[in-house]
Amino acid sequence: MIVYAEIEFIIQTAHSLKEKRAVLQRMITRTKQKFNVSIAEIDHQDVWQRTRLAVVTVSSSKEAADREMNHAVHYLQSNPEWEMLDIWREYL
Repeated sequence: MIVYAEIEFIIQTAHSLKEKRAVLQRMITRTKQKFNVSIAEIDHQDVWQRTRLAVVTVSSSKEAADREMNHAVHYLQSNPEWEMLDIWREYL
């Protein structure tokens, strides 16, 4: 089972692309280290207060894949430096 999610965040504290990328890179690296997911920025690369991330996980069962995705999304939401605007999931 493959679970794919797109998550959009706003980074209120970022006042430049450099500040945005520092927050983004830190969270992407930590999320990859903690969870069995692949993650990348897929939109708003040149906008300094918004980002859209794609997160994917693969598992032998829907429950295991969904659980891993839920943990990763919860971890991403827990960062006080940004606020989640939207999330969209698809099961493949």
